[in-house]
Amino acid sequence: MTFDAMFAQVKELLSRADASGIGEHLAYQFNITGEAQGTFYLEVKDGQLHVEPYDYRDRDALFTCSAGTLFKIASGQSDPVGAVFLGRLKVEGNIDKALKLKSLLPSK
Repeated sequence: MTFDAMFAQVKELLSRADASGIGEHLAYQFNITGEAQGTFYLEVKDGQLHVEPYDYRDRDALFTCSAGTLFKIASGQSDPVGAVFLGRLKVEGNIDKALKLKSLLPSK
């Protein structure tokens, strides 16, 4: 799978998230490893969610994982906190803000 194909699928999954209840600014960068290697960001600003295929230098948190892990997290099949404990997802940056990603995702 190419990065572009992976990004299109992930953007569709993440774009379903309801960010209207989030009043603060959140900025996450995702570094995808493996076959679909690449970088994109997710930003919540003024209750709206934006997902774009660019670096986000002024981010709150950086997530690193494979495309497979990201699909499972974005679709609600895997818990992001559990993925960290299993070593499938690495997180750098503001942990409090990183944990808010979970509120944007569907749950199992």
